[in-house]
Amino acid sequence: MDWLLIIAALCIAFSNGANDNFKGFATVWGTNTLSYRQALFLATAATVAGSIASLILAEELVQHFSGKGLVPDTVANTPLFILSVATGAAVTISLATKMGLPVSTTHALIGGLIGAGMAQNEGILHLDKLANTFMLPLIASPIIAIIIGVLAHKLFDMKPIKSDKDCACLVTPTQTLIPGTDGSLVTKFSVPSIILASNSSCDPIKVPIKVYISRTMDRLHIFSAMTICFARGVNDTPKLTALLLAAQILQPTTSTVVIGLAMAAGGLLFAKRVARTMSQRITKMNHKQGLTANLITASLVLVASKFGFPVSTTHVSVGSIVGVGAGARTLDWNTLRNILLSWIGTLPFAAGVAWLLSSVL
Repeated sequence: MDWLLIIAALCIAFSNGANDNFKGFATVWGTNTLSYRQALFLATAATVAGSIASLILAEELVQHFSGKGLVPDTVANTPLFILSVATGAAVTISLATKMGLPVSTTHALIGGLIGAGMAQNEGILHLDKLANTFMLPLIASPIIAIIIGVLAHKLFDMKPIKSDKDCACLVTPTQTLIPGTDGSLVTKFSVPSIILASNSSCDPIKVPIKVYISRTMDRLHIFSAMTICFARGVNDTPKLTALLLAAQILQPTTSTVVIGLAMAAGGLLFAKRVARTMSQRITKMNHKQGLTANLITASLVLVASKFGFPVSTTHVSVGSIVGVGAGARTLDWNTLRNILLSWIGTLPFAAGVAWLLSSVL
């Protein structure tokens, strides 16, 4: 049974990587800032770093996703319960990935917890724990992300940067000697100023600080994407590690490393279908919109991880992109409808698979 539990945990981590690893870089590929391969490599590296950091930053999430508090401890620690949870979530995420739909591993795990708990405990669940710890953050987080995205688009200029003025040069103060009132020479200093010009005009100018705006925005965009993938690693790894720790198979550090590597492998091999949906089908984005959506996502996920709220990186990321797209009125409503339907079906489908497996075994 121990080997079955390890295999099930690795399967859900692998499918999680395939569905989730690229989500931070969806806006980067969608705005043609990087190629798919470049974005995928950086996304995977940042996710692995987040997985390792989760040992320090997200200890409380491990407790939530062990099932303790949702079902009695005697049930949460049984191998059959853990195997059913992992299998229900893994099947759900794998199917969604095959269809190119960005679903929530968090939702799938919660569905697995509910289905396995009902099968083994005569349908008894602690609904207050389910509502307060799990469902409230999951429902609220994408709504908050959408609202912030729409507001950001209305408050800030989201139009593409004009290429004719892409260089900002800081002109330092100069000093000149001018006659004073008493006939002596007085030193006069000019005020520092910033000059916006085209690249061709800016290149020959010798100044202490010269910033190429588009290039800097691209770098910030990539950094924000890596921050999201890092935050996702911090937020998702403990949820999957909890399965191995509850079964008392591996030590916390070993479990985290194994789960992180499985997530990375899934992302490297099977991320493209979901990546295409999020990058190219939800909405068209320019660089400013992509950077804004990423900053919203990273901030919300990191704050949630710190306080132990099991939010979905998928929901927050999609919510941020939808909010910015709604502000720009460029949403593809058919794609958004399919994504929302997949979100609605994730939890009950995972619960059904987990309940069926637990009942049969």
